[in-house]
Amino acid sequence: MKLSSARLPEWSLRLGLAATYLYSGLDLVRHPTAWYWALRPLPDFFQSIIHTVGTDRYLRLQGASELVFAAVFLAWFLPLKIVRIVAALTALEMLAILLMVGTNGETFRDIGILGAAAGLFFLIKKTTNAMPSM
Repeated sequence: MKLSSARLPEWSLRLGLAATYLYSGLDLVRHPTAWYWALRPLPDFFQSIIHTVGTDRYLRLQGASELVFAAVFLAWFLPLKIVRIVAALTALEMLAILLMVGTNGETFRDIGILGAAAGLFFLIKKTTNAMPSM
């Protein structure tokens, strides 16, 4: 499998997002109590949903979904349309976090993830119109 230079920007974004989701996803699944801090600033309506599901269960489900996102970003054999959908979901997730929580000592990093996911979303559309996949 040879990676063309035209695909390098896409793959640098995919690898960066995958690494982020692998780290947080594994930690959420293994140590959900270490992530309680991330739920405190959420609005009451969202916290009531989380408490209905159960805090640990919610965080483990969040971690599992992040591991799925990481796998999609790493899976070179998947259609780019699926990768584009996950990039859009990532951007929407980060936007929701920033809108619900605001920018603080932890969430400021979500701005970079939002930018990377949005960039990947638009880059894949451009790439799929211009050339076949890898």
